[in-house]
Amino acid sequence: MNNLKYLLFSCTFLVYFLASCQSNNKQIKQDQTNNNSKSVETQEANTKYPPAFPGQTRINKVATKTPYEVKILSKDLKRPWAIIQMPDDRFLITEKSGKMKILGLDGSQQKEIKGLPKVDDDGQGGLLDVALDPDFISNRMIYWSFSEPHDEGNLTAVGKGRLSADETKLEDIKVIFRAFPVFDSDLHFGSRLAFDKDQNLFVSTGERSHMEGRMQAQNLKSGLGKIFKITKEGKPAPGNPFINTKDAMPEIYSYGNRNAQGIDIHPVTGELWEAEFGPRGGDEINIIRSGKDYGWPTITYGIEYSGEIVGQAITQKEGMEQPVYYWDPVVSPSGISFYASSVIPEWQNNLFVACLSGTHICRLVIENNKVVGEERLLADQGERFRDIVDGRDGALYAVTDSGKLYKVGKK
Repeated sequence: MNNLKYLLFSCTFLVYFLASCQSNNKQIKQDQTNNNSKSVETQEANTKYPPAFPGQTRINKVATKTPYEVKILSKDLKRPWAIIQMPDDRFLITEKSGKMKILGLDGSQQKEIKGLPKVDDDGQGGLLDVALDPDFISNRMIYWSFSEPHDEGNLTAVGKGRLSADETKLEDIKVIFRAFPVFDSDLHFGSRLAFDKDQNLFVSTGERSHMEGRMQAQNLKSGLGKIFKITKEGKPAPGNPFINTKDAMPEIYSYGNRNAQGIDIHPVTGELWEAEFGPRGGDEINIIRSGKDYGWPTITYGIEYSGEIVGQAITQKEGMEQPVYYWDPVVSPSGISFYASSVIPEWQNNLFVACLSGTHICRLVIENNKVVGEERLLADQGERFRDIVDGRDGALYAVTDSGKLYKVGKK
């Protein structure tokens, strides 16, 4: 009889203990994902996933103290996708339809560059990013990414050509890289470009927002969901991590990336930083390092657009990298730019993110590779910011999906 009482007591205690643990775990998750009253984000998160470390999301808000002013320099652009600055301080801008334009520092259009290959500009495709050769002053070479049409669909490709003396056309054009396979989708081309100090070119690609393509983000034979590192001629960059891996694409630098529409080089460390779209929740900022797996679709801080879980609903796994920062709800991060100027000292080495669905420019304060503050600029404009660049004059310049060119600079 005593043994039966002891057994009943033990079972009751065990049930209570397990229930208590579950309740405590639930409370921990809720505490870790509750809105930080000091954060710029005021909406509820889509998930209750706890962050991997303090400050990985909803960091404290900051505010720029230096007086600055906002100007709209142009309202006449047609679906702009990228903006960069030329050596003489004018701007080179791409438009999704396949046009490339040169604008003055005041926003006035000066040239339209013709002769580019055909693009597939349905959906998110078209003429995408643009980059100048590090030796542009002497060789006048321009690189661009685009959605290249094929019979079975399209793919992300990179072309190069020489700007003519009169700046009206590109000459000696050739496509130097294609992110196979061809895929029948008009989504998630990724497609940002950035040169490193060794004059090798980083190229980002998306996983085409399709279940089959999604799984290829983990496949080293596929060009989907990757960051590539190539030479100016489109060859694998020396020292790439998978050059000697059987059947792997030797151009791959990192993998497991969902849809990276923002990459830039940190002005101090020289490391590659990246912004990529998550699903519903889980937009990410990453430091991209050689050979690393960034987890998509195995780990994510987001859920499906339908509300269902992604995969096994895990956010961490050994051998997969954690984002430096993530957003839930999403802001849809597109182009990014580090502020290298000292004109506004408090902005120096901060990362600025052009946000689409977030309809603002996000300022992230970075210290020791961690985000320590967040600010939302131009949130009152109601614009989908597509790309951003820090100008040599110490101002920020951004283009929007509605066709505007903004200048944000010190008063």
